[in-house]
Amino acid sequence: MKTIIEPFRIKSVEPIKLNTSNERVGILESAFNNLFLINAKDVIIDLLTDSGTGAMSSQQWAGVMLGDESYAGSNSFIFFEKTIKEMMGFKNIIPTHQGRAAERILFSTMVKDGDYIPSNNHFDTTRANVLEVGAHPYDLVCSEAKDFNSSYPFKGNMDIEKLNAFIKDKGVEKIPLIMLTITNNTGGGQPVSMENIRSVSKLAREHKIPFYLDACRFAENAYFIKLNEKGYSNKSIKEIVKETFSYADGCSVSAKKDAIANIGGFLCTNDDNLAKKKKDLLILTEGFPTYGGLSGRDLEAVAYGLKEVIEEDYLQYRIESTKYLGKKLNELGIPIINPPGGHAIYIDAQKFLPHIPIQHFPGQALACQMYIEGGIRTSEIGSLMFGGKDKDGKIFYAQNELVRLAIPRRTYTQSHIDYVIEVMASIKDKSHKIKGLKIIYESRTLRHFTAKLERV
Repeated sequence: MKTIIEPFRIKSVEPIKLNTSNERVGILESAFNNLFLINAKDVIIDLLTDSGTGAMSSQQWAGVMLGDESYAGSNSFIFFEKTIKEMMGFKNIIPTHQGRAAERILFSTMVKDGDYIPSNNHFDTTRANVLEVGAHPYDLVCSEAKDFNSSYPFKGNMDIEKLNAFIKDKGVEKIPLIMLTITNNTGGGQPVSMENIRSVSKLAREHKIPFYLDACRFAENAYFIKLNEKGYSNKSIKEIVKETFSYADGCSVSAKKDAIANIGGFLCTNDDNLAKKKKDLLILTEGFPTYGGLSGRDLEAVAYGLKEVIEEDYLQYRIESTKYLGKKLNELGIPIINPPGGHAIYIDAQKFLPHIPIQHFPGQALACQMYIEGGIRTSEIGSLMFGGKDKDGKIFYAQNELVRLAIPRRTYTQSHIDYVIEVMASIKDKSHKIKGLKIIYESRTLRHFTAKLERV
């Protein structure tokens, strides 16, 4: 059949309050044009993030009731640890309350002031945690990623030649680890090929540099490999996932993405001595190593979510539903990053709103207009998120000005997505009237979360 249906039945619903455009104008003004500062009750369709916003399954909720809340050595941790070891193959599994906690422990124990961390693209919290320890994050994504309209299937790949040159230029002693994000969130949710993962791993091992995966969306990446990479069409997602992690020395994961849980994360490593250091810091900041800031019921939900996310029926629905939104926006002539990624659609706001200069944040301006027009909350992935001031006070801007429409897992139906498409069609007709923004308050790090802006 051509129609891809949701491979689940809806068992519980949450009401959506429908407000008016005039009401939303006032709400946005009160939030200083920052969608993070709007209350969830005032949002109709929430595409701010796919992190922790998915709908858990009946099996996950059953696991919640089975949660063993023992402080040390709980049955829920044993189940959690066994599930991850069987799936990913790492020796040491360290639970954390979410992905950025895993990142903080990773960089605090492995990285020192003045080091360099190469990646395909660092996302916001990853970049912030690297900077926090005095190190320098570098993005070495492949050249194909720059062409938003090409059909190249693996735009998340790291440029191997650039990585090799980077290692030679900075020196092995200044590069404590290489990180690869799958799928590449900053770069449009684009997947990374197995060949590229293998090549990065080979180069890392030649230079004896630890290789880590930022694996928040590992299952979606595996499905893209199955669809588009030669030699993988007949392999199961489980087999592809196992091979993916076999090339890495460790990983950090936010379980709020592909584990389809509302909270949680974990850090993995094959290095026993490093695991001890990480657990020592975990105890100080998160909790005992068998709960790591999570309740037993959370550990159960994450473990069951990891089992469910590699089911092929689910992944087909997930990727096809995102592709559907991308196809419809393409038909409207709205510029997006093509081909559509796994968890989100990224609109090229700079191209969509050419009359708004970068210094007036076209991405944030479009995101605000989507809220006013249809009550849709999205996230700017541009100069509000990735711009700022360097140590000398010089202003810099992001390479791209994007708006991310992140689709929560198992949360919205096709009619919700059709509504988003209708809203975008309406905005397109009057896009020339949208005005830019300027910052009137910003924090030192991760300014997009709390910044206040006003219309230019």
